[in-house]
Amino acid sequence: MDLDAYTRARTPTWSRLDELARRRRLTGAEADELVALYQATATDLSAVRSAAPDPETVTRLSQVLARARARLAGTHAPSWSDVAGFVGVRLPAAFYRIRWWTVTVMTVFLAVATATGVLVATSPDALTLMGSPAEQRQYVEQSFAEYYEPGAGFAATVWTNNAWIAALCVATGITGFFPVYVLFSNAVNVGAAGGLMAAHDRLDVFLQLISPHGLLELTAVFVAGAAGLRIFWTWVDPGPRPRARALAQEGRALFTVALGLVGVLAVSGLVEGFVTGSALPWPVKVAVGVVTLAAFWTYVLVLGRRAVDAGHTGDLDDDRAGYAVATAG
Repeated sequence: MDLDAYTRARTPTWSRLDELARRRRLTGAEADELVALYQATATDLSAVRSAAPDPETVTRLSQVLARARARLAGTHAPSWSDVAGFVGVRLPAAFYRIRWWTVTVMTVFLAVATATGVLVATSPDALTLMGSPAEQRQYVEQSFAEYYEPGAGFAATVWTNNAWIAALCVATGITGFFPVYVLFSNAVNVGAAGGLMAAHDRLDVFLQLISPHGLLELTAVFVAGAAGLRIFWTWVDPGPRPRARALAQEGRALFTVALGLVGVLAVSGLVEGFVTGSALPWPVKVAVGVVTLAAFWTYVLVLGRRAVDAGHTGDLDDDRAGYAVATAG
């Protein structure tokens, strides 16, 4: 195909389609013309993409067609099928694609937390940094347990705070610094609290209070950190895709992760608000934590693998994200 000649011949049609798509009002004849021009231009785009995939021409036609399609079909109205597609396909696919990043983040986090806890529990100098003996007793005997007061207000506060942190990890992931800072500081804080409780023979209380909600809550933090670091790595090594396109595609897919974590942390917040501080037996509380964590990973590994095998990534569909020219490699 002689792309230049084809473009010169078809430009009047494309320009007319763009003109009609931009008009606020159309007559009946103009609406019929818009439909015919849309179909013709869609055929032109298919021909260009298959015979001479020039990026500039493909982008131009994609934009014109998107504008015309919006005019023909109107704005997209969310439906239950969109919700089902998000929960059943896009979200588990996005979670599944970063599963090994999540496992790596979890391993490093637990290593830092354990090392910090051992240091605080075994080193008098490190224990001194946790406060005076009176402050330590106050924290171990009262403050730590009293923090988990049951109620909807506490659950909402925990949910809002954790969801905000998770969203920041994803949104600022391209820096490579913020997710590492958040993960490291949280690992140190969790480890220091556990070490202080262990130094005062209250490690069992620490584990009992943190296990019901903490298993799922910390996993959500791991996923958020993994998503942020994945964006950063995409910027460093975009692979065969142009860097801008790779960042756009991964950014949209991993923003899906941020939205999904809002729901995950809502479940964790409910457990923390109504189970952790409740009068239920401790074995029941811990069992609730284990079940919620198992449910999350079952969702990710079963539905996520199925979605990824079907070609989903967590990104938007092409008609909403924008078509892109295929890249070799």
